[in-house]
Amino acid sequence: MSPTLLFTFVFGYFLLLLGVAWYTSRNSNNETFFIGNRSSNWMLVAFGMIGTSLSGVTFVSVPGTVGIGGFGYFQVVIGYFLGYFVVAFILLPMYYKMNLTSIYSYLLQRFGFTSYKTGALFFIISRTLGATARLYLVINVLQIFILDEMHVPFGLTTFIILLMILLYTFEGGVRTIVFTDTLQTSFMLIGLLVCVTYIMHQLNLSLSDTWAVLKSHKYNTLINTDYKSSGYFLKSLLGGAFITIAMTGLDQEMMQKNISVHNLRDSQKNMISLSVLQGVVVFIFLVLGGLLYLFALNKGAAFDQGMVGGKPQMQFLLDNKNILGDNLFPQIAFNYLPPIIGIIFILGLISALFPSADGALTALTSSFCIDIIGLKRNESWNEKQKKKIRMTVHITFAVIFFLCVIIFKWIDNKSIIDIILKLAGYTYGPLLGLFSFGIFTKRRLPESVAVPALCLIAPAICYYISDNAANWFNGFQIGIELLILNGLLTFIGLFIISKKPYTSSDTELEHELVQKQKL
Repeated sequence: MSPTLLFTFVFGYFLLLLGVAWYTSRNSNNETFFIGNRSSNWMLVAFGMIGTSLSGVTFVSVPGTVGIGGFGYFQVVIGYFLGYFVVAFILLPMYYKMNLTSIYSYLLQRFGFTSYKTGALFFIISRTLGATARLYLVINVLQIFILDEMHVPFGLTTFIILLMILLYTFEGGVRTIVFTDTLQTSFMLIGLLVCVTYIMHQLNLSLSDTWAVLKSHKYNTLINTDYKSSGYFLKSLLGGAFITIAMTGLDQEMMQKNISVHNLRDSQKNMISLSVLQGVVVFIFLVLGGLLYLFALNKGAAFDQGMVGGKPQMQFLLDNKNILGDNLFPQIAFNYLPPIIGIIFILGLISALFPSADGALTALTSSFCIDIIGLKRNESWNEKQKKKIRMTVHITFAVIFFLCVIIFKWIDNKSIIDIILKLAGYTYGPLLGLFSFGIFTKRRLPESVAVPALCLIAPAICYYISDNAANWFNGFQIGIELLILNGLLTFIGLFIISKKPYTSSDTELEHELVQKQKL
């Protein structure tokens, strides 16, 4: 397939996004950028957030997991469904009641500046690493299958894509993203359904036949009953629930779109709708993964034990190429399917890329401006000065994204979905601990370095436990429940350093000083 033809479609898609951005960013201001003037339509937000929550990781990595793990990933998705209810009926009412622009302002009102800054910084670290890992995965596919043949360096590819994202989010922010995410989710789902339908047709399979063949190859195995395994059902269920609570409910990017909806009831509708739609879409991606393996087997592929990175690992070979994991979908789409399917794959892939990157860039800009710089608290700056600061921060984060993607390329990890879930466990754990401590206790935290220090110590302890768990506990492996362990250790540590809540016996002066600190 001609790389020039594929590049033409990518460029045309970008021009479409710019057109949407121009239309939605007219008469925009800082409130438009941060929360869309609280006028977003909940149905558009729910539909568009499918693309944000799934991203290019789902599009590329999830189908590749089926060959070894079957439908095991869907155990995590069931956990996601449970987590969305916690977000909808515990966290969202709190955010709307407090009329928050940044959700980390909750920590300011509950504990004070130290906890507030700590929470915001952990979000910034978490979202930067997670978003750039997802971005790297998709850019790398574009590079390998299109731009390498055009002799375009990886660094230049990354720069151009980030420049594209920067251009269409620069003015409109959240208002623009609500519409572009809807457009991009549509393209992603069209690409998914077309690929599934085409491969079923090529293999002469109906829906019932597809399920029967997947079952015969054990590709649709769902429940993992090995309690020592990192993919054990109960671990995946609880881990998935807490990942949603942390990576959606305690994440400024995801909540920024939700609180841009006019009222709480509509925002809750958005969250529950998202939970159902996401489950359906991921299930179809898993079916696609099974179909891709069946298609490859039909072309003469076979599993073989080999060495990867010095360790024994199962490989899936087709024409002497290892196509297991993240390589599966793009390899087959570009090399064994008609050109039109390759074009649809590319459009679906970049449609999965942009929602996970544009929203992250906007949310990080918002959090840094509001939480770290104090843009809304500082009355000495006029609207023009605030806008200039916000744009400078936006460009700075684009540069940081560029550097992180280059680092991921240097690391060149072949299974990005694993590294993203691990990063989430380490970086969102302290956020989970801080918010749960604020919600479930009435104790107060000191205004000292003890809070950020503890939030660094807890992940370090988790890493040590995770690294040695198999030796200590007879082969038991810690999976995505790492997030729960991290949050629990943070909660316990916060309880140890906390103080009793204020009572009527406290002096009025002490209470007044604390209130001034919070403001």
